[in-house]
Amino acid sequence: MSLQAKPSAALGVYVHVPFCARACDFCAFYQEAPRRGDIDRYLAGISREAAATLDGRPVETVFWGGGTPGLLPAGDLRRLGEALLARLPQPPKEWSVEMAPSAVKPDKAAALRELGVNRVSMGVQSFDDALLDKLGRQHHANQIYRAWETLREAGFDNINLDLMFALPGQSREQWLADLNEAIRLGPEHISTYCLTFEEDTALWVKLSQGKLRRDVPQEAELYQLSWETLEAAGYAQYEVSNFARPGHACIHNLNTWKMTEWIGLGPSAASQFGGRRYANVANLDQWLEGINKDAPARVDEVELTPAILAADSLIFGLRMNAGVDLAQLARDWPDLDLSPVRPWTQALADEGLALLDGDTLRLTPQGRLLADRVGADALDLLEG
Repeated sequence: MSLQAKPSAALGVYVHVPFCARACDFCAFYQEAPRRGDIDRYLAGISREAAATLDGRPVETVFWGGGTPGLLPAGDLRRLGEALLARLPQPPKEWSVEMAPSAVKPDKAAALRELGVNRVSMGVQSFDDALLDKLGRQHHANQIYRAWETLREAGFDNINLDLMFALPGQSREQWLADLNEAIRLGPEHISTYCLTFEEDTALWVKLSQGKLRRDVPQEAELYQLSWETLEAAGYAQYEVSNFARPGHACIHNLNTWKMTEWIGLGPSAASQFGGRRYANVANLDQWLEGINKDAPARVDEVELTPAILAADSLIFGLRMNAGVDLAQLARDWPDLDLSPVRPWTQALADEGLALLDGDTLRLTPQGRLLADRVGADALDLLEG
C-alpha cells in the first residue's frame, strides 16, 4: 500500500547543485567540475524539472546543497532562484543555501539576499589550517573570517557553521579551540559532525591502507565535549549533530526528520512525495536526458508503506532531543502492529539509553552517542 508522507504538512524543496572545484577527501556526494556549458545545461534542466514537479502547492522551505551551490557566479544564482520562484505561489518561509568560505563574495551574497534567501550554511569544518589541509578543503581560516564579514554585511542574520571533529591527528584541545572560535563569531546555528569514512573517498582509501585509523573512544569524548561546550554557550541541542539559539533550528531539516514531503531537483537529489521515495540519477547527462523526454531518470524508487514511515518516524524522531510521542505514532499508523515497540523502549530504558516520560521516548546522552545503533534496531523492529 502506497501512502502519502503527511501531505497536509508544508512541502520542502531540495535542489542539488553538483558543481565543485575539487572533491574534499571526505566527500561522497555527487559532483561535477564547473564547466560553463554544463552549468548552462543544468540551469535549463532545473527550470524544466521545477515546471514539471512544482504544481503550485505552497512550499515552506527551500534548501540548496551540493556540491558547492555558492560556486555559481552571481548571475547564475539569480537564474537558479528565479526558476524556482516562478513556480512557487509565495516565497518560502526558510530558504537555505550551502556555501564554502572560499566561494563567498559580495556580489553573490547580494544576489542571494535579493532572491529572498534568508539562511546560509557555511562549511567551515575547522579554523585550523593544518587540519583543513588534511581534509583536502579548498579554504583557509582567513577566508572563513572574510566570508563571515561578507555575509553579515549583506544582512544575513541566520547563519549556520558546519564543524567536523575526530579529524586525522586532531586533539581534544584543537576541537575545543574550534568550538570556542565558532562560539566567538556568534552564528545562530552550529552543526557538528563526526568525520565518517565514506566508501570510495580519499580518506576511505587511506583508512583501508592503514594510513589512518579511527579512535572510537575519542569520538565519544569529543561528542560529549561538543554538547557540553555548546550548551554552556547558549546553543540548545535539538538533534544529535545540531545546535541552535532560540528560534533558529533548521525548519527544512526538522520537517524532513518528521517525515513530511519534499521534492528533490537536480541530479542525485532525493524526494519523498506522492506516496513514493526516490532519487534522481547521479549523472548530469542522464538526468538531463530524462527531463528533456518527460521521463525522469530515477533510482531507488520505493512505495511508502506504514512500516517504512513508522520506522523512519521512530529513527529520526529519536535523533531529535524532543523525542518520539509513541501515542501519536500509534495514531498515525493505526493498522500497523506496533506491539514490539513498548518492550523495546523498556529495554532501551533498562540499558540507560532512553527515558520514557508518559508517552514520550527520548534518548539519554549515552543513547545519543549510540543513535546509529538504536536506529538500526528500530528499523529491524518495524521493517524486519
